[in-house]
Amino acid sequence: MCLILMSYEQHPVYQLIFAANRDEFYDRPTRPLSFWEDRPDIIAGRDMKSNGTWMGITRTGRFAAVTNYRDTAINIPGAPSRGLLVSEFLSGSDTAETYLNGIASVGHHYDGFNLLVGDRSGLWYYSNKANGIQKLTPGIFGISNHLLNTPWPKVKKGKADLQNLLEVSKVMRHEDLLKILEDNSVAPDESLPQTGVDIEWERILSPLFISSSMYGTRSSTALLMKRNGRVIFVERTFIPRENGATKQETRKFSFRLLPADYTYHFPKN
Repeated sequence: MCLILMSYEQHPVYQLIFAANRDEFYDRPTRPLSFWEDRPDIIAGRDMKSNGTWMGITRTGRFAAVTNYRDTAINIPGAPSRGLLVSEFLSGSDTAETYLNGIASVGHHYDGFNLLVGDRSGLWYYSNKANGIQKLTPGIFGISNHLLNTPWPKVKKGKADLQNLLEVSKVMRHEDLLKILEDNSVAPDESLPQTGVDIEWERILSPLFISSSMYGTRSSTALLMKRNGRVIFVERTFIPRENGATKQETRKFSFRLLPADYTYHFPKN
């Protein structure tokens, strides 16, 4: 996940409004959004290389998402997959705060990341490129490949569009969130961050929606969590074709959250 836009506790109907783009190499094997066969309480896409995920939610309302922190000067050989930070929280039982306290003690083993985790106690943020764990208060947030709310052009544009949507729409539609994520406008050179890649790549990576010959936005996600426990979770995947066209596939799930203390019986191996 390389762009997250989020409204938390800002709407009378929706506790969480979440929109995100996952940017990845086109040849990395991926399974689309679904309830996992081995953990049917988890709904998420799946990275088939490392078996983790970039974001997901459980039937009892455990939520997590991760973005990479872009720093070409630091690359840890053999570092564990950052997608496991999400899947291990979703499949665990620790509270969000307890889980992040544990991750903070081992975060230096990973390449740079931003991690959001939440449960019925609240929503929390941690990066191994910053100090401390932060419990999020109501607000609108954006994360790309730097720290929370770093004002990169795509983050500023996405947050402004989400704020405008909240002001003009009483009922949130997943299509409106996905529309925000389609923006492929390139930021002007003078506003580009300097993250260690050359200027051509900074231009390619600057839009909300990224396209290149080998790397780009693989999927867009919209998640709406109502205060009554109803969840709408939509993923639109983009599959490049050899002729330059792109095939789109959309998956939509709607379900009601189970009580936080619900005991799920998992299938035996």
